[in-house]
Amino acid sequence: MVLNHDQVMAALRTVKDPELHKDLVSLNMVKDVKVAANRVDVHVELTTPACPLKATIQKDVEQAVKRIGAAEVRVRFSAATRGPEQPKEVLPQVKNVIAVGAGKGGVGKSTVAVNLAVGLARHGAAVGLMDGDIYGPSMPTMLGIKGQLPGMRGNKLVPHFVHGIHAVTIGSLVEEDKPLIWRGPMAHGAFKQLLVDNTEWPALDYLVVDLPPGTGDVPLTLCQLLPLTGAVIVATPQQVALDDCIRAAHMFQQLEVPVLGIVENMSYYVDPATGVEHDLFGRGGAEQAAQRLGLAFLGAIPMYPDLRINSDAGTPLANFDEEKNAKLKGVLEAVVQNLAAQVSIRNLRPRGVKLNIV
Repeated sequence: MVLNHDQVMAALRTVKDPELHKDLVSLNMVKDVKVAANRVDVHVELTTPACPLKATIQKDVEQAVKRIGAAEVRVRFSAATRGPEQPKEVLPQVKNVIAVGAGKGGVGKSTVAVNLAVGLARHGAAVGLMDGDIYGPSMPTMLGIKGQLPGMRGNKLVPHFVHGIHAVTIGSLVEEDKPLIWRGPMAHGAFKQLLVDNTEWPALDYLVVDLPPGTGDVPLTLCQLLPLTGAVIVATPQQVALDDCIRAAHMFQQLEVPVLGIVENMSYYVDPATGVEHDLFGRGGAEQAAQRLGLAFLGAIPMYPDLRINSDAGTPLANFDEEKNAKLKGVLEAVVQNLAAQVSIRNLRPRGVKLNIV
């Protein structure tokens, strides 16, 4: 039996993206099909380069096409990150703006933001990172750019390009160790200038914005300035942090910002000498909160000494070193890929569809 193009496309209509729950043809993910006798070549364009289920899609495509008589099936992948369907008036060159927030300080929000940005970039996405923590910018340390000024093009700032990402932080523009004693309107204005007015962002698949903790001026400004793809909430497992996490989720809901998921940071500690796991803060609380709120749980990040060491040293790529930090890399990769999947899912929903946070 000699196959033809239409038969192969019909077979591919039976293959669903495991996360998006629609078939590859309807999602416009099948970009090319070539049939030569009983050999079929299929080009699939993923909705994100960080797709966590690429292997599953490949297996399902191969099985579907072989069922109609193909002797050999070769699947080639590419990726094109998708953004919300409606065009944006502000930062139109940025497909997805993702806020990383927390209801309280000290939960590792900036650490998570940096590693999400670097992790997405490692998969081939164009990624920006905006340090929106005006009062306590930590990116100069965590990115290893202390004392370095950003470039200028005309009257616009050019983001630092470090560790594969484009980064902007107010910490590069003020005197080191000098506190910013600003009232809310000043912080509001500085944030808007850095994010929109005075920065020349390149074309980006994702712009990760590290928010200050709480529910104050800067989170409100971001939600008013831009149509966000969504927000990630970071929490530690203990109840007091989870209470604030839930407040943050309600804040984003009231501002009509989708919550893409919750990350549990400092989930537990592994004794490097014995390998015994210690639940210092009551492991699993953030996952339970996500279930209660009907939100995705993006993953748990244990207390790895190397994560702290690499953050202090400004070397976030070292967290993804397979030889030195295989377990840490695996944990971070899972969170990155889960986030990328949630972004793709969110972008299939019409705007105005709200999540039921109770």
